[in-house]
Amino acid sequence: MSSLYTRSKDFTRNRKSQSDSPPASPSPTAKTLRHERLSRLESGGSNPTTSDSYGDRASARARREAREARLATLTSRVEEDSNRDYKKLYESALTENQKLKTKLQEAQLELADIKSKLEKVTQQKQEKTSDRSSVLEMEKRERRALERKMSEMEEEMKVLTELKSDNQRLKDENGALIRVISKLSK
Repeated sequence: MSSLYTRSKDFTRNRKSQSDSPPASPSPTAKTLRHERLSRLESGGSNPTTSDSYGDRASARARREAREARLATLTSRVEEDSNRDYKKLYESALTENQKLKTKLQEAQLELADIKSKLEKVTQQKQEKTSDRSSVLEMEKRERRALERKMSEMEEEMKVLTELKSDNQRLKDENGALIRVISKLSK
C-alpha cells in the first residue's frame, strides 16, 4: 500500500521536475531520430522515401499513442490505488478513533466511579473520626465528671473523719460531764 503511494508520489514529482526544469540536451535516441529525419529530407523527393516516411510517421504516431495510452492507464491505476489507499487509511483512522473514543469514555467512567468511591471512603473516615472524636469527648466528659465526684467524695470523707473525730470527742466530753454531774448530785 505504501509502495504504491510512494511510486505515485515519485511519479508526480518526476513529472513536475521535468516540466519545471529547463530543457536538457536531447537524449541519444532523439538525436538519432532527428538525424534520420534530416537524412531523409536531404535524400530528396524520391517516392520510396516519402512512402517510407509516411509509414514511419504512422508507426511513430501509433507508438506515441500507445505509449500515451499506457501512461494514462498507469496514472489512472495509480490514482485509483492511491484513492483507495486514502479511503482505506481514512476508514482505518476512523475505526481507530472510534476505538480510542470508547476507551476514553470507559476510562472517564471508571475515573468517575473511583472518585465517587474515594469520596464515600473519605466521608466514612470523617464520620468515623467525628464519631471517635465525639466518643472521645464523651469519655473525657465522663472522666472529668468521675474525677469531680471522686474529689467531692474525698472531701466528704475528710469531713466525715473530722466529724467522727469531733463526735468521738463530744461523746468523751459528754461522758465526762455526765460523771461530773453525777458526782455533784450525790
